[in-house]
Amino acid sequence: MTPFDRPPVGMNLARTSKVVAQAFDAALVEAGGTLPVWLTLLSVKSKELANQRELAGMIGIQGATLTHHLNAMEAQGLLTRRRDPENRRVHQVALTEAGEALFEKLRMAAIAFDKQLRMGIADERLAEFAEVLAALRANVEAPSFGHLLASFPGDENDIPPRPGNPARAVKS
Repeated sequence: MTPFDRPPVGMNLARTSKVVAQAFDAALVEAGGTLPVWLTLLSVKSKELANQRELAGMIGIQGATLTHHLNAMEAQGLLTRRRDPENRRVHQVALTEAGEALFEKLRMAAIAFDKQLRMGIADERLAEFAEVLAALRANVEAPSFGHLLASFPGDENDIPPRPGNPARAVKS
């Protein structure tokens, strides 16, 4: 059996990730939010006050993108920003009552989504899956991964033969 007898793990993971992320975002939209809003509320809630730079890092977006989201959320009355008295260049972010209420709604939607996602899968399998995901992440983050990609394929036997298509055969 060759590695190409089944879809590559990365391709399968990417497809699954996309489908799950779209479904999760749809569940959040139905509850009155979006994934960026949820991640922002969750990040702010997890720390009493977070500065914008830390917040962008926690969410995994650029500062300018975060500023756009924060401006919209502040205009909706979901959060406040104020300058840090010890460093005027830093804004501290906190949830308002409306932000707390939306956080709770989205938290309940996230819990329900997670429950549906895990349905029918034993806890032991989920624990093993979490370990596999961690190993995949570690493999990608390994310093040698970039070098490995640059030299792929290392061997012509790593590439499966393409099936012939007699209709496209070129006659000499």
